[in-house]
Amino acid sequence: MKWKQFFTPVKNMDAEETRTYMAQHEEGSYTLLDVRQPGEYESSRIPGATLIPLPQLSDRLGELDPEKPVITY
Repeated sequence: MKWKQFFTPVKNMDAEETRTYMAQHEEGSYTLLDVRQPGEYESSRIPGATLIPLPQLSDRLGELDPEKPVITY
């Protein structure tokens, strides 16, 4: 696998910037991606988040809409 393909410039946002972004954009216009483990996801998650654990991400990238911004946590 060519890991460099994943290292594209991205904007980092802190929690407050993320809240503001989510409040200003319609749900479904972005992907909220949770990359934690399933147990962590089950114990607490943000409503509307999609779970793809980090170790599975490279194999499941096709599940993400390339036209939408992705907020990852």
